[in-house]
Formats: sequence, C-alpha cells, structure tokens
Amino acid sequence: MWDRKEIKRRAKDVLRTSYWKAFVVSLILVILGEGSGLPSLNNLRSSARSELPGSGLNFDWGVLWPFLVLVLFIISIIAVIGIAFHILIGSPLTVGSLRYFKQAAEGEVRMGNIGYAFNKERYWAIVLTMLWRGFLNFLWFLLLIIPGIVKSYAYSQVPYILADNPNIGYNRAVELSKQMTYGHKFRMFVLDLSFLGWILLGLLALGIGVLFVQPYINATKAELYLELRHHALVYNLTTEHELQSKL
Repeated sequence: MWDRKEIKRRAKDVLRTSYWKAFVVSLILVILGEGSGLPSLNNLRSSARSELPGSGLNFDWGVLWPFLVLVLFIISIIAVIGIAFHILIGSPLTVGSLRYFKQAAEGEVRMGNIGYAFNKERYWAIVLTMLWRGFLNFLWFLLLIIPGIVKSYAYSQVPYILADNPNIGYNRAVELSKQMTYGHKFRMFVLDLSFLGWILLGLLALGIGVLFVQPYINATKAELYLELRHHALVYNLTTEHELQSKL
C-alpha cells in the first residue's frame, strides 16, 4: 500500500532539480483545464442581469431576431472550435504533459515528452481514448455529482496509462484504470485534500500563487501512478509488456 507522505517526499526530490521545467508543463495543464486547485471556468456562474427601464416600452422583436440568430451562430461556431481544440490538441498535450511528469519521476527530465502524443503512430489512439474517457465522465456527472467524482478518480489513470502505452485500446485503458484505482479512491481523495493548505496560500497571492503549487501536485500524482502501476504488476492486473515497464 502506498504512503502519502512518501510519494510527496519523492515528488519534492524530483522538483529540486527541475522545478521550472515542471512549472512550464503545469502551466500548459492549467490552460488545458487539467490543473488542480484552480476553479474551472465551466463552473463559474454569471450573476449579471440586464434590466429594461420603463414598463411601457414596446420592442419590435422582429427587428432583433436576425441579430439574435447571428449571435447564437457565432457562439455555436466558437463552441465547436473550442471542443475541437480540446479533443484534437488539448487531449494529446495533456497526455504528453503527464508523460513528462511520469518520466521525470523515473529519472528522465525531458521537455520533449510534451509532444509525445503527436507522433502519427500514437495520435489517433490517444485522441479516441481520451475522448471516450471524457464521454464516460460526462455521463456519470449527468447522474449525480458524487458518482461523477468517484468515477473521475476511477478513470484518472487513463492519461498515464496512455503515456506508457498509447495503443493499449480505449476499453482496456479505462478498465485498467478502474482496476488500478480499486480500493484506492478514498486515499486518492485524501491526497488531494492534503494540498488544500498550499492552494489556500496560493489564493492569498491573488490566486497567482496557486500556479506555483501545480508542479508539486502534478509531480506527486505521477509518483502515485508509479505506485499504482507497481501494484498492478505485482497482482497481475497487467503485464510489463502491456505497460512497457518493469517491476
């Protein structure tokens, strides 16, 4: 069983010699919406309300209708472009960035790992698997928040698995992530809570300080993946060949 303090200590050891590289990679993850500790723009609610002065004014909605259609069309185009960017660019960058942290935990600190997923032999397999993972998370969050959170932990290792073997297959990647996290989800939740103090300190610095905590969080989660992978190999949940790794 992995020890929270130990994997955090190992993460600190890695960052002592490569913090600023880890900071740049973490910044990419934050921009992609994969960073921990920052509020998601999708969860922010606008409280602004527009009020029309005067109760006796009559508006010709027929005049406004073409303008509203144009606005909705532009918003739809922007939304489609954003979704396409997230799927085609964001997902591969996420896998590459997490591969950077995984490899750094294994002793290879190389920025080139960020572009790992853009190789033609890996790209579409990674895109499709990440899309499948996102779709499953979306379905669970449609049900209830708590089941969605639980399943997000269950599928959390998929990007790391792809960083080891991008051609493992989308069903197998999801299933293996579920097996690797079985019995560990609550401890993973506690691990996330252990960063709360650091995040609150970062928020005191106008929120910018949270960015400097991200390398520590990401490095720790990479160490966690190595522990879960080792556990999976020991208990024959996977093989060295499948994850291209050794005990």
